[in-house]
Amino acid sequence: MRTLQYDEIEPLATGAWILGAGGGGSPYDGFLNLRELYRQGTRIDLMAPEELADDDLVAVVSTMGAPLVGQERLADPELSVKPVLALEDYLGRKFRAVMPVEIGGGNGLEPFLVAAGMDIPVVDADAMGRAFPEAQMTSFSIHGLEMFPLALGDIRDNAIIVTRAASWTWMERISRAVCTVLGSTAPTAKAPRTGREVKDCAILHSVTKAIGIGQTVHDARKQHTDPVAAVLEAEGGRLLFTGKITDINRRTTGGFLKGDAKLEGIAGDAGHRFDVAFQNEYLMGWRDDEAVVMVPDIICLMDSESGEAVGTETLRYGQRIGVIALPAPAILSSERGLEIVGPRAFGYDLDYRSAFAFSKQP
Repeated sequence: MRTLQYDEIEPLATGAWILGAGGGGSPYDGFLNLRELYRQGTRIDLMAPEELADDDLVAVVSTMGAPLVGQERLADPELSVKPVLALEDYLGRKFRAVMPVEIGGGNGLEPFLVAAGMDIPVVDADAMGRAFPEAQMTSFSIHGLEMFPLALGDIRDNAIIVTRAASWTWMERISRAVCTVLGSTAPTAKAPRTGREVKDCAILHSVTKAIGIGQTVHDARKQHTDPVAAVLEAEGGRLLFTGKITDINRRTTGGFLKGDAKLEGIAGDAGHRFDVAFQNEYLMGWRDDEAVVMVPDIICLMDSESGEAVGTETLRYGQRIGVIALPAPAILSSERGLEIVGPRAFGYDLDYRSAFAFSKQP
């Protein structure tokens, strides 16, 4: 157990945004909220998952919905707590700690807002090691754990608890429909996990990983070196393409932000093109019509100068971008993992091939 330090808040936001693979919602509002809470004297403990007792109860939180809507409806710490309290009331038990369902994007900071409101620690773990668009795309689902009960809240006086679901996919459908009715964004408390389940089935120490990635970017800026290259070296990543955005197509539908973007190569990639498709997160990338990267690899578009991640909702014409791939947690590329988060899970008729298996382009 240690206290998250004030100077770790911004690196956490930066690293979570990179691990978000374009999704998870922008961490900017959560960063501002958390920084203000710290300025007011709040301090939040980060708990190693190994410290959990087997029978401890852990809340698993996120904001569900289309990232674009999050730009219009700002994050609120009190709103984040609402579904967690509803779930405590339903269960008749108190939570020992809270954790993110995904470390990626704004959802990587969500549990800290809950922790501040409930005076409980944040577990250094998540269930994706990145961000994914659908509720069943977690390590808990891959391990076959239960998916209910689940709670959702909104800015009005609504709190909804889904007490049962036939499967993880049905839980996604039901909760997504509720989320859409609530305005295509809603804070959620997923199925609670025991300490034993977290230790056995979660992606461990992912909060620390996000902070480390963010610190790498910030250190590179201070030293006036290439932040994209620094992340690639530190995380064993791969630069896939350097270019500028020439076209964007996106739409919000069914609680998702879907679309694609086109890049024209610059520098060493001049004369080539790159296309990327997304559903909240970046899913597939094609260099000159050849698929060279795909889920579950972490596909990140980074601003070439600042090293900041560029989310699917913040893509803009003319942005100069480095397209990178980072390795995903091994469980995601297991046989069961690929059934849930591989290319075919998103409708692409392709067998998964890691970006690190492709030969390097000249």
